[in-house]
Amino acid sequence: MPGESSVDVLVVGAGPVGLTAALELRRRGVACRVIDKLVEPPQYAKAVGIQPRTLELWEAAGVLRSALDAGIQMRGQIVLRDGEQVARVDLEVPPDVPFAFLALPQYETERLLAEALAGYGTRADRGVELLSFTQDDEGVTAELSGGERVRAEYLVGADGAHSVVRKGLGLSFEGGAFAEEYMLGDVEVDWSLPRGYALRATRGDDLLVAIPLPGDRRYRMSMLVPPDLATPASGEITHGFEAGRTPQLHHIQAVLDRLAPEPCTASTLRWSSVFRISHRIVDAYGRGRVFVAGDAAHIHPPTGAQGMNTGIQDAVGLAWRLALAVDGVAAPGLLATYDDERRPVGEEVVGRTVRAATSGGVQIDRDDPWTTVRREAQLLVGYRGSPAVSPADAGLAVDVPQPGDRVPDARGLVREVVRFPVRLFDELADPDHTLLLYADTAEGAAAFDKLAATAAELAHGRIRAVAVLAPGIEAPYLRMPVLRDGAGEVRAHLRASDGEAFVVRPDGYLGHRGPAADIAGVGGYLGRVFG
Repeated sequence: MPGESSVDVLVVGAGPVGLTAALELRRRGVACRVIDKLVEPPQYAKAVGIQPRTLELWEAAGVLRSALDAGIQMRGQIVLRDGEQVARVDLEVPPDVPFAFLALPQYETERLLAEALAGYGTRADRGVELLSFTQDDEGVTAELSGGERVRAEYLVGADGAHSVVRKGLGLSFEGGAFAEEYMLGDVEVDWSLPRGYALRATRGDDLLVAIPLPGDRRYRMSMLVPPDLATPASGEITHGFEAGRTPQLHHIQAVLDRLAPEPCTASTLRWSSVFRISHRIVDAYGRGRVFVAGDAAHIHPPTGAQGMNTGIQDAVGLAWRLALAVDGVAAPGLLATYDDERRPVGEEVVGRTVRAATSGGVQIDRDDPWTTVRREAQLLVGYRGSPAVSPADAGLAVDVPQPGDRVPDARGLVREVVRFPVRLFDELADPDHTLLLYADTAEGAAAFDKLAATAAELAHGRIRAVAVLAPGIEAPYLRMPVLRDGAGEVRAHLRASDGEAFVVRPDGYLGHRGPAADIAGVGGYLGRVFG
């Protein structure tokens, strides 16, 4: 009979969200186990769009190159109505954003995350199902299939829309469902659509959406089901793929014959399915020592490719907190701030995608297109007012990065020995906090060493200090890495002033900013995070 094993964190679900949670935990030295009831990972392109914000997180996690190798750039969308092109949207990003949009099938996302996780000696245990769990003040006891019992300090439910973890916590999952059924298919099409462009074509209520995939004119097709595949919705949560009804190539070809921009033929059907869409969100992202993330916490229409990317950010935001809690250095209440920060994001995404799905897709503000792009790229997600960041400075202009905002990248930094320009994100890839100190005079750097020593003590050593000085400023006494703001982008993008300190959280968000001489201010923030 299987006995009882123990682990720091048990992750349920080996999809992109569960694998991300495990990878982020292993990067921080936390022992975790990932289980999934499926014996083999699915080989379908459920989620395809990868947002620039996700690529930033993958760069820090060491999986960016694998993603770029496996994907193709998502360049834009062509919109047809009644056979006529009515719009062509080019997915450009603002000059300060380091990455564009990527198209990558979900099975490739899972593969590259699993390979990165294996580099830390952890692989998902497949064919293992969570049956039930109980929790107490010291941990969680999970009953698994095969009679196995696992004792964990914390449990993460990344087990999808029908989450056993969510149901075991008794969380509500309020929302609704769309009456329409869709069929999906992964095919090749011999049309002349520009590479990297999606297609959205409508004629009355008829709909065709084609998302580019890596390969020669390969697409993930989405369209309404024909009558011979349609079934009435049940009273249960109807979200995701449905078994038993598989669209064939002739079903897809019939829609192409009606809606494609030119005569074309679909071939090489790799997989297909019928798909239903619900929109729901939990009333809490966790209770006690058990948490939910991704589709276990929020489901919504796929408009704008927000779902998986939102779930990945859930996992990153949860994992750095769990790592501190496992090590016994988290401040009381830190884990509760996961819900404080991520549930409002989930509510906004659910509402926005439902509005987009019922109004014909993402609406671009022609007067301010960059804001639309940043929002869809998930670069505007922020946590101002969160208990896990310092209070905002009311004296700063509205567009100045405040505690809770994503820290922007900056290029053109100069470091001794390095013969090429360095990016700020290179310095923020550490799994711990970063204390970023800026000065444009020697006097402004005078307090840096004292602050760095105090911060290291308060953060139990889990913070790295780095100084960025204006060109020509000498501060040879500094006992920390020193870079020069060669292009002036650190000062410009952060609106940094002489002698200013920025505490950057492990997820790339600004936890605190203020004078480096104000050691109590930095200490106040670190007290919110570290016990």
